[in-house]
Amino acid sequence: MTISNNFIFRVLQIVAWIIFVGLCIEASALIVNFLFSIFKPEMVKNLYQKLDLSAMYAQSQWTFFGTYSFILFIAGLKAHLFYTVVMLMQKIDLQKPFSEFAATKIMNIAASTFSIGIISYVARQTTKSLLHYGYSIDQLNPFWADSQAFVLMGGVIYVIAVIFKRGVALQTENEFTV
Repeated sequence: MTISNNFIFRVLQIVAWIIFVGLCIEASALIVNFLFSIFKPEMVKNLYQKLDLSAMYAQSQWTFFGTYSFILFIAGLKAHLFYTVVMLMQKIDLQKPFSEFAATKIMNIAASTFSIGIISYVARQTTKSLLHYGYSIDQLNPFWADSQAFVLMGGVIYVIAVIFKRGVALQTENEFTV
């Protein structure tokens, strides 16, 4: 591998770590926001993203908990996705990249990405149906606005994972024949 490719790979590792840490902070901040929403709602306006769902909580606690569950689950899945990316980038051998470990991690990345897209889509449609009951959902849209992109990206990564698995099989077969 050339020096420039190795440098680019290291930069991408650093970027993946930064994104992972940022997503962990976001998920943690949303959990804190959720807890303050329940126990000390007057403080929510000072917290992360000022996600104030107190009107929803007053109208229906089940709706509040369901909506927040979607938000927290999606945030957790995004952090998990980048944890898997970071682990793949840490342990992949670029001299011999077609390994069972790499193929499994890429398949996990595809599944996580697709799951984020599907759950985001379900959350968006569910909260859209809340409009009929008088709930205000404008501040929720940023949490699942990119659901279609995640579904498409999950499909593309799945194709790459299948190709990668086939590469592992060919490499193993080639090693046995030599």
